[in-house]
Amino acid sequence: MAELTLKSSRFRAEREADWKRLDALMEKVEKRGAKSLSDAELLAIPVLYRATLSSLSVARATSLDRGVTDYLEALSTRAYFFVYGARSTLFERLGRFFAVDWPRAVQSIWRETLLSAAIQIVAAVTAGWLVLKDPDWFYAFISRDLAGGRDPSASTAFLRDSLYTKVDGNDPLSFFAAYLFTHNAQIALMAFALGFAFCAPTVLILAANGCMLGAVLVLFATHGLAFQQGGWLLIHGVTELFAITLAGAAGFRIGWTLIFPGEKSRLEAAGDAGRTAATAAVGVVLMLLVAGMLESFARQLITDDWTRYGVAAVTAVVWFGYFYWPRSRRAA
Repeated sequence: MAELTLKSSRFRAEREADWKRLDALMEKVEKRGAKSLSDAELLAIPVLYRATLSSLSVARATSLDRGVTDYLEALSTRAYFFVYGARSTLFERLGRFFAVDWPRAVQSIWRETLLSAAIQIVAAVTAGWLVLKDPDWFYAFISRDLAGGRDPSASTAFLRDSLYTKVDGNDPLSFFAAYLFTHNAQIALMAFALGFAFCAPTVLILAANGCMLGAVLVLFATHGLAFQQGGWLLIHGVTELFAITLAGAAGFRIGWTLIFPGEKSRLEAAGDAGRTAATAAVGVVLMLLVAGMLESFARQLITDDWTRYGVAAVTAVVWFGYFYWPRSRRAA
């Protein structure tokens, strides 16, 4: 026991100066930030950190004083987060996400975005054509319960009133609007999450969404309400449908990479694609929240058609400008 104590004391005496210096530097960083360090101190920290790890390894291997081991573990942990952890604040990371990471991720999947939009447009046109030829096709895309009376049997007056009534929580249209938001949120998340299955589920999900949209548009158009329905839909739909399109594009990026990984291994390629797609998908959730606010307030409070289209146009300009306005490549 005395020999072990002697070894522990000798071990500590030989290396304690480095530990204390690292401890002092960590305390300085924790109190005043990394900017308070000089160039020499910044260069010294990784060296001292590795020396401390070496000491910790020896202490564990030789079963030295438990107090020394605990101290070294705590010191190593503090130094690790400085050497390898993010040095930016939460607000700085959020700022980078909105200023650089999210728009850059969306720009990088522009081909997949066009494909996602094209699938929904083709599906909408196809479904609309089928409903136009035979109104019973409407129920293949939207159930009678969900339609809530807004189906081919509805009168023009009923459909018109459903576009302008200021709803409350008990109004059928309120239920329909809430369903649309929930439905579209599920569509977006599923289109992204199932992209790994070689894109097939994403294609089907986007096509189903387009069919539902086309059926509703043709229903109102056949009653002479196409313009009015467009304003009702687009005031929140620009944001919501764009979010679904981007979620589908993110899913396509993952699925397509799994099919054609290129020169990288399939696992490595999927990892790279997943990081880009996930960044875009995180932003999609925020877009859905914005769409939900527009759906809950703007569409219900604004009943003038031209004002609705004006709000829709503003949101379109904001989103497209935000994502696709050229940015300096120096931003890293």
